[in-house]
Amino acid sequence: MNKTALLIEDNEQNRYLATFLLEHHGYRVVPAEDGIRGIELATELKPDVILLDIQLPGMDGYAVASALRLIEVLRDIPIIAVTSYAMVGDREKALNAGCTGYIEKPIDPSAFAEQISNIAVFANPAP
Repeated sequence: MNKTALLIEDNEQNRYLATFLLEHHGYRVVPAEDGIRGIELATELKPDVILLDIQLPGMDGYAVASALRLIEVLRDIPIIAVTSYAMVGDREKALNAGCTGYIEKPIDPSAFAEQISNIAVFANPAP
């Protein structure tokens, strides 16, 4: 069975690229264009991993990550910030908001799916 990745990303080109790369590596990708819809889908789907842009319209990724961590059934799902925010302290801010991992944009297409898998496995190691 394929793993499900919820991709919360407002930029159509970024959604297309991430979806293409992840589907090529066996993921089923479900997109959300904003944080509110992302939270709704996460609650409904309980995906294996959530990829979260930080710069979103309305509700930024930090607020989305914090809200997701308040939902009991989502607490153990890895949330990976995929963002162009790459200044000193941005990684820590994402992790403090509830993200499990952090990948800077522009992503490396040859390594992206492996980075996602590595972060997700590290977040939920096998018993």
